[in-house]
Amino acid sequence: QESRWPFLFGVIIVPSLIQVMILPFLPESPRYLLLEKHNRSKAEKAFQRFLGKDDVSQEIEEVLAESRAQRNAKLVSVVQLLRTRAARWQILTVVVTMGCYQLCGLNA
Repeated sequence: QESRWPFLFGVIIVPSLIQVMILPFLPESPRYLLLEKHNRSKAEKAFQRFLGKDDVSQEIEEVLAESRAQRNAKLVSVVQLLRTRAARWQILTVVVTMGCYQLCGLNA
């Protein structure tokens, strides 16, 4: 039975090779093309391909508006978050629950 371990570890090569071969044919994300690459024309073509419609200006504007909103969002430190009474109890509940999961051996 121990002679099967190398085979079992080697089987994972098949799906990874399939993924590497298929990856160049997959389209890039419209959000990535628009926000990271700053290529609006390729982003429009990607949206048109995904959505199957010609006019994707509304989707482009939604992505840009969401990006602006994320840039303008104020970051909160952990200390500030714990000082907020409503968030403190939620965080405490999650931390205690996760601690209990670790102590009882449940790591799902």
